[in-house]
Amino acid sequence: MPIVSGDGQPTIELNPSTPIGMVRLLITDVNPEAPIFDDVQISAFLTAENGIVKLAAASLLDVMARSETLISKKITTQDLSTDGPAVAKELRESANQL
Repeated sequence: MPIVSGDGQPTIELNPSTPIGMVRLLITDVNPEAPIFDDVQISAFLTAENGIVKLAAASLLDVMARSETLISKKITTQDLSTDGPAVAKELRESANQL
């Protein structure tokens, strides 16, 4: 269960000296107002990857890439262009570097 602040909002671990905080730093999930993953999810990936921070971060980047591909698609209109597959590719390349 996530820890909540006085206003009832979940708090996230941002301290990079902890495994969860370091994973957050590696995947740039450091906005406490809008985290991509909660601490429980990151902890689950750390467990799945035997506590290896870089492998957990790589797995989470891969999850982000799959989500980006499913959600964003490639869209071009007169004044807007999004390229979910390109973003997903960049996320996968980052995961491979880890």
